Amino acid sequence: MSTAENSRDLIQSIERGFAVLLAFDADRPNPTLAELAAATGLSRPAVRRILLTLQHLGYVHGESGRWSLTPRVLSIGQHYSASHAMIETAQPHLLRLAEHTGESASLAALDGTEVVYIARVPVRRIMSINVSIGTRVPAHATSMGRVLLAWAPRSCVDEVIEAGLPRLTDLTITDPVELRSALRTVREQGYAIVSEELEEGLVSASAPVRDRSGAVVAALASSSSIGRSSVDELRRHVVPLLVSTAEAISADYGHRRGTKARSTVTGEHEGFF
Repeated sequence: MSTAENSRDLIQSIERGFAVLLAFDADRPNPTLAELAAATGLSRPAVRRILLTLQHLGYVHGESGRWSLTPRVLSIGQHYSASHAMIETAQPHLLRLAEHTGESASLAALDGTEVVYIARVPVRRIMSINVSIGTRVPAHATSMGRVLLAWAPRSCVDEVIEAGLPRLTDLTITDPVELRSALRTVREQGYAIVSEELEEGLVSASAPVRDRSGAVVAALASSSSIGRSSVDELRRHVVPLLVSTAEAISADYGHRRGTKARSTVTGEHEGFF
C-alpha cells in the first residue's frame, strides 16, 4: 500500500487524541491546555475538544485549569498484557531468574527505535530512571535493544540508525558501522552484554525469546551495577542462566529448536543488517 493510500485510511481525530494522551509525562503530569497545545502542536480549540472528549470517556480529569490522567488509562496497558500470553508465560521464569541472580529481571519488546518494558521483577533500583512496565529506553544503547535488533530485518536497524544514535555516556556506541558489527556479534554468540552505554555504572545482559515460528519477539534481561558484577562475572555466572531461561520461556510459548526464524515485521528471514 502506498503512502498516499495509507494517509487516506488514517483517522486524524484518533491520531490527535493519542497525541494529547501521550503528552502527559513526568515533565507534564498536570499540564494546562496551553501546555498541551504547545507540546502537541495542535490549536487550543482542538486540544480543548479532545480533552473534553477524553474526560467524558473517563481518561482525563480537569480541575482549576490543569489536567491529569485518570487510572482508567492503565486499562489500556492491562488489555495488552491480557492479550499477550507470553507475558503470563514469562512471569514465573522472571521470578526464578531474579531469585537466582539477586538482580532485576525484565522482558522487553521493540517499538520503533525504542525498547519497551513489558514485564519486570525488580530487586533493587539500579537506574536513575524509575523503570516500570511501559518504560521506554533507546534500543541502540541497551542489551535488550541489541538482542531485538540483532534478529530484526534490515529496515528496523536502518530506522534506528536514521533516527540518530545519541551519546548517552562516554561508552555509548554512536557509529552505525560499529553498531552493525555489535549486532553481528550478538547473533553469533546468542546474547548481548552492554556495559555503561545507557547509564554510567549500569551493566546488563540479554537473550532472545522466540515465538512458535522462531521469530525473536522479546528480549530477556538481567541488570546489575558495575560495583556488584563485572562484565566477565556477568558472562560467566549470569549469561548461561539467562540463555537457558529465555529458551524455557520460548519453549513454553511454543517454540521448538530448529524452527527456521522469520521476521515478525516483514515475514522475511531475520538478520539483514
